[in-house]
Amino acid sequence: MYYEDLQVGASFPVLKNDSITRIQLVRFAGASGDFNPLHTVEEVGEQAGTGIIAHGMLIMGMLSQGVTSWIPRKNIKRIQVRFRKMTHPGETIEIVGRVIEKKADNLVVGEVLAKNCDGDVKVSGIFEAKFPSTN
Repeated sequence: MYYEDLQVGASFPVLKNDSITRIQLVRFAGASGDFNPLHTVEEVGEQAGTGIIAHGMLIMGMLSQGVTSWIPRKNIKRIQVRFRKMTHPGETIEIVGRVIEKKADNLVVGEVLAKNCDGDVKVSGIFEAKFPSTN
């Protein structure tokens, strides 16, 4: 992929993940060291008024996976995210992105969103990537 191949407004292929499962949350807790019971214990989620929620970093990881499925990791210069809404077990997260700006020095700025099937944005982000040129 070259800088000249990318056009402002062009969308990247959608990356659709499987539904979030309770087992996935337990595994992520073990992998990340985040054992906050809000992510795994029903009673704690009920007391908080949210129910069990997925780790924000899990959803951010899915968002980052989307970016690196579109663009080689070596080209990525920055990813900045904002957490928007909680994600619950059973939700399916899809990652969508598009080119929003082309800058000097072959730098491309893109928008990336992690959203559920209802279109609720869970995590939004901006990434910058530098591409080789055909010239």
